Amino acid sequence: MYSISRRKFLKISSATVGAATVGTALTATNCASLRSGDTSLSGIQKIPTFCDICFWKCGAIAYVRDGRLWKIEGNPLDPLSRGRLCPRGTGGVGAHYDPDRLRTPLIRKKNRGDEEWVAVTWDEALNYIAEKMEKIRADYGPEALAMFSHGIGGTFLKHTLKAYGAINIAAPSFAQCRGPRDVGFELTFGEEVGSPERTDIRNADCIVLIGSHLGENMHNTQVQEFAEAIEKGASVIVVDPRFSIAAGKAKYYLPVRPGTDMALILAWMHVLVSENLYDKEYVERYGFGFEQFAVSIKTCTPEWAYPETGIEPGLIRATAREMARYKPASLVHPGRHATWYGDDAQRSRAIALLNALLGSWGRRGGFYYPASMDVPGYPYPAYPKSEKGKADNPGNKYPFANEAITTGIREATVSGNPCPIKGWFVYATNLIHALPDERETIRAMQNLDLMVVVDVIPSEIAGWADVVLPEAVYLERYDDLNVEWFRDAFVALRQPVVQAPHDQKPNWWIARKLAEKLGLESYFPWANIEEYLDHRLKAAGLSFDELKKKGIIRGSRQPIYFDEGIPDSFYTPSGKIEFYSLQLEEKGFPAVPRYTPPSAGPAGYLRLLYGRSPVHSFSRTQSNPILSDMMDENEVWVNPDIARRLALENGSYVRLKNQDDVLSNPVKVLVTERIRSDCVYMVHGFGHTSKGLKHAFGKGASDSRMITQYEMDPLMGGTGMNVNFVAIEPVEG
Repeated sequence: MYSISRRKFLKISSATVGAATVGTALTATNCASLRSGDTSLSGIQKIPTFCDICFWKCGAIAYVRDGRLWKIEGNPLDPLSRGRLCPRGTGGVGAHYDPDRLRTPLIRKKNRGDEEWVAVTWDEALNYIAEKMEKIRADYGPEALAMFSHGIGGTFLKHTLKAYGAINIAAPSFAQCRGPRDVGFELTFGEEVGSPERTDIRNADCIVLIGSHLGENMHNTQVQEFAEAIEKGASVIVVDPRFSIAAGKAKYYLPVRPGTDMALILAWMHVLVSENLYDKEYVERYGFGFEQFAVSIKTCTPEWAYPETGIEPGLIRATAREMARYKPASLVHPGRHATWYGDDAQRSRAIALLNALLGSWGRRGGFYYPASMDVPGYPYPAYPKSEKGKADNPGNKYPFANEAITTGIREATVSGNPCPIKGWFVYATNLIHALPDERETIRAMQNLDLMVVVDVIPSEIAGWADVVLPEAVYLERYDDLNVEWFRDAFVALRQPVVQAPHDQKPNWWIARKLAEKLGLESYFPWANIEEYLDHRLKAAGLSFDELKKKGIIRGSRQPIYFDEGIPDSFYTPSGKIEFYSLQLEEKGFPAVPRYTPPSAGPAGYLRLLYGRSPVHSFSRTQSNPILSDMMDENEVWVNPDIARRLALENGSYVRLKNQDDVLSNPVKVLVTERIRSDCVYMVHGFGHTSKGLKHAFGKGASDSRMITQYEMDPLMGGTGMNVNFVAIEPVEG
């Protein structure tokens, strides 16, 4: 169904638009109480905005027919979507019509976690929060209030909390997702890969995917470019314990043993160096410490890697030579979700070094230098300064953490060290599903004096809140400008397409009203969001009226490669690409990545792997009636050898029991040759337990519930979560 050829991709996108239209009509009929704007309007309105179903923030055009939201398509002016949305983006209509949406502010009635509420007015809810915040500030200081936030929508709430004096603000996207990758590349090239990633897929002649599931992890631009690269004949190499959608497009598929990717990468680099296949001129010009690096990998032969990885030496050599054949337009994709086994920053550094040997950084078909428009921020007053250190990384235990660590804040909430954390604000992130070991998260929440959740649906984390604030969905609100770093410079606007159906409010309004309750009016000198946006755009010499009309304003073409005039400088201590890292060595870490064999699970247990679906985002979209219609439960992939041994039939239901005796909900079995016999696989985000998610409740199983163990990355504090094992138990009846 999800073929990645460009022609097939276009067909799927068109079909999804149709599905969105049909689904919306059905939902509107079944949910007549959810009014969508002014129904007295007639005809079709086209209103540009940008998507919020994932972080990619694709430009979109929403269609409102006779006053009701009808469908969403890509904005052809947008360099991210290029006029085409992924299945999730076109299904975004369902976010507005979701029958399980939060409708009014709620205050907890009984015990935290009981999901029993009293509906209140916004004034009552914000007064309650402000009083609790003032008490926390008086008793412990403003630093005792922490925030967990995901996405651009948290901008104004973070502003209010910083004005209050909060300093502990974190996003799960760092320690639970991309952080190891960004740190590994920064240690090597002096810069992060960025979001969206600066990968020049469309110009690559060889693409290497190591556990990166393009086509399932549906980042729109990358999938479109991947389709184009395949169509023009690019060679694809896929390394994965599971035969993914991308593997179906590969010239070489390497079913690596889970946890041994580092050994394979080291062996590839050994081949490139020992056979003089690397880009010598590039390395000599830009490299630092290459001689020491070459000595370090001298013993990492394909024969050494074979018993670890299960990949035959001949195949390791053939794929290394394939990469070399197309250098520098050989791109080893950095991936995104990189928190696997605890050595993830070093593994990502090894991927960066492999790209350096191929000469791909700053070169066409490799990694470009992203461009951006200059749009000044709003001239706010300075935030209050704190004499206290942040709580997430005491003693700089993780010396290369350049963002706050979510689990560090959670740990401080439990222990009170290095300082007490007594309040949480949680915006647009379901921490029960996002953080490893939900038991630790629940233990931390029981220590809080205040917990506020701002969300659009009654997620699991909302069930533990003292106050739940219902946010308008992205199609009903303004957000801050998206001034993206990308191949093409542009600024994008998110604006309301329809009205919120009930008493939901936009995040900027919530942030501003709370600031007023706290006596922080000076931090919101603008009267409304339109005034704020107009001020920023005028400072950049741009027109707010034009942006509202087009949704996108493009900047002038800028150089993005070394041969176009980009300065070939690297922001590392040596000013070069660091094959040998003195800063790692000074902190007591290996200067060149080393392989450590993965830990084995209990006898009879299989390693639990998890990933994404092209029609869902994390645990956010299972109640969306359009997207859930395409996939309403997940499955557990099981190799036929295991299925025969356990007498499992395809489509039967089982429970998973992890190494700590935690049981899953019943989940359907998918018996398939597409996965190794030493692991199982599930799509993330299912198995909801929130009573308010009536449509998604109990469907499928939660991989997050099974992740009770994790390995901390010693460089930056990421949580390696592919270290859990499960046994399979049949469900009777």
